[in-house]
Amino acid sequence: MTSKFTELAVDCADPVGLAQFWCAVLGYEVQGNDADEVVTIGPPQVPEGRDRPGPVPPTLTFARVPEGKIVKNRLHLDLNPADADQDEEVRRLLALGARRADVGQGEQSWVVLTDPAGNEFCVLAARCP
Repeated sequence: MTSKFTELAVDCADPVGLAQFWCAVLGYEVQGNDADEVVTIGPPQVPEGRDRPGPVPPTLTFARVPEGKIVKNRLHLDLNPADADQDEEVRRLLALGARRADVGQGEQSWVVLTDPAGNEFCVLAARCP
């Protein structure tokens, strides 16, 4: 017996705003909104839903919390540009509100950015399985 990774929960100060950012980044749509306190986003269509036997694209859930982010994330997303090269995708994400980040990565093939709430994520140069 195993488990499936189906959801990533993100604590934040502005669930609606952060959900809008990540919808634009991933091509996701809002799937649930509980009084702007908890917002869930996911891919537009997931064939067979949670009962699907194969991989299920995970949803992201943004929950309002009173405390702010203090230190570097212990968990982060790695993004693979789907229809652009890395530089084009980084420019697109910066235009959406991402910011460049230095987490001590040095010279690497990936680019570290933060979302509007300061959560780090990486844009990869090439698809890594």
